[in-house]
Amino acid sequence: MTALQCILFGEILKAGWISFERFMDAALYHPLHGYYESTREVGRSGDFYTSVSVGGMFAELLARDFAAWVRKADLDGPIVWVECGAHHGEFAFDFCSLVSRAAPDIWPQLTYQIIEPSSFRRARQRERLAGFGGKCRWFESLEELPPRGLVGTLFSNELLDAMPVTRLGWNAVERTWFEWGVTVAGEDFRWARTPLRSPGERAVQQALRRVCGDPSTGGGWAPLLDVLPDGFTLDLCPAAGAWWENAASKLSRGCLITFDYGLSTPELFSPGRASGTLRAYRDHRMDRSVLERPGEQDLTAHVDFDALEAAGFRCGMSTVARMAQGQYLTRLAAGMDAWNPAQIRQFQTLTHPSHLGCSHSVLVQSV
Repeated sequence: MTALQCILFGEILKAGWISFERFMDAALYHPLHGYYESTREVGRSGDFYTSVSVGGMFAELLARDFAAWVRKADLDGPIVWVECGAHHGEFAFDFCSLVSRAAPDIWPQLTYQIIEPSSFRRARQRERLAGFGGKCRWFESLEELPPRGLVGTLFSNELLDAMPVTRLGWNAVERTWFEWGVTVAGEDFRWARTPLRSPGERAVQQALRRVCGDPSTGGGWAPLLDVLPDGFTLDLCPAAGAWWENAASKLSRGCLITFDYGLSTPELFSPGRASGTLRAYRDHRMDRSVLERPGEQDLTAHVDFDALEAAGFRCGMSTVARMAQGQYLTRLAAGMDAWNPAQIRQFQTLTHPSHLGCSHSVLVQSV
């Protein structure tokens, strides 16, 4: 039994069960034993690919678009690109390299800021970005940034899908929601139906409102709830919406951008997703055995893009784009110079429907 398993076993034996939210938080972010504190890489030698690990084309497309926006807006003061969750700093390196080389007119204005709570990852990033000197700055959380103090872009790539989720289940007999908690059987972790806590109750009610509207009007929620099978599971992440609102509050002018696995709220209620969207990745293989090997495999769940968009609206943001990654990046590539064969292959991987073009979506909101 690993050290992290011992920690989680101890918590469960003391309380009887723990929420899956707590299990996922420890599995991914425990300061000593969490998955993202490990030295496992992203890409061919790791457990999964991201748009960043495909190569520098992803950063180049976004950097060129950012430079064009700065020029069009005629900004002559300080500007920022804030990356939230920079892993080992590869995107930041590619982005800064492109701007310094291809946009020397805006390079003096730019500060590249990274929000990174992990001291381990900050060290890796500082090493990778040392050549850019004082251009890069680090913060442990969004709270360190001033409200409405930034002009530029806040960006994340596959960050929100790794935020701990609340697993909610539907009891069709009693017509009530419950939480899928985590307990133990012998030396194994097991699912258990546990009482619904207040955060989960609020999250599912908000999701139902986005699908069915106000329950006091029309047919209410009954037509949807009547067809849900017993044990139907929703993986919801209230923390993602709260994070989006917090990020939006930091901008005085600019954009909030995220690329991620994502769905609309109605899609989360699809009969084909009765087991939720939670899954694990290890050695490039997807697995539903998410309770096995905590700290040794990646855990992820689809982001509710309707919830994010609504959170942005509450902060006065307007939606610039919401679409498949392939469609968005193809728009950014229009008018660019001819590419070499390596760049063409990267673009195809980023945009082709059978690769990352349809599996990932983008939401861009501006203020």
